[in-house]
Amino acid sequence: MLKDLLLKRRSHRKFTADDISQDAVQLILRAALLSPSSKSKRSWQFVVVEDKLDLEKLSDSKAMGGEFLKGCKLGVVVCGDALENDCWIEDGSIAAYGMLLQAEELGLGACWCQIHKRALPDGTNAEEVVRGILDIPENQNVLCIVGIGHKETERKPQNEDKLKWENVHLNKY
Repeated sequence: MLKDLLLKRRSHRKFTADDISQDAVQLILRAALLSPSSKSKRSWQFVVVEDKLDLEKLSDSKAMGGEFLKGCKLGVVVCGDALENDCWIEDGSIAAYGMLLQAEELGLGACWCQIHKRALPDGTNAEEVVRGILDIPENQNVLCIVGIGHKETERKPQNEDKLKWENVHLNKY
């Protein structure tokens, strides 16, 4: 059930060396392609990265938080054209979350790596770095990379007692 999947889904940053089946990869991409988008434009673009060297390069594309990509078997770079779709960030975020949920349902681990508005310590734009590694066209903004692999360890489900119901307001703030 979805309610159980939502509790179980956690970010995983350590993975085994096991390969991901092509059927699983297709299901993960299907989840992204089925995600809702503004005006049903479906204008996102996804770059599937399985090459170990490219994943290592991508792990160094920003100052911190991307190191886990070195251990992934699969990275999916989520892109969008801001001139074509003013909701590219929202649409890409929904697609990325669909991939995270699908990975969890398949028993795989996954984590979001923010690229948009991130940089290297010298100020180099992380989007430019990712574009250069993967030959992504200039018109495509890079939102994130979803890193996926077989979980090295299991994590406890979310604790429902920690849900911040105080952040929910009824009718008015």
